[in-house]
Amino acid sequence: MADVEDPDLFVSAPIYEWQQTPEGKFCMKNASDIKYHISPDDHSYGYKVKITGNMKDKHLTWLTLKKT
Repeated sequence: MADVEDPDLFVSAPIYEWQQTPEGKFCMKNASDIKYHISPDDHSYGYKVKITGNMKDKHLTWLTLKKT
């Protein structure tokens, strides 16, 4: 994400777009404690956004195999 004044405000649209993808829908359905983390990006002088959550092993295995 580019250098913006309020990253929490500007991250909402890309997160929503990710939630509409098949992977995003699967994660939103099968993961718990989903959070996003914003950190500075030293290479672009902007921000990096990481979405994390907890998922059962069987769901994580399925998602990993689906992506390869």
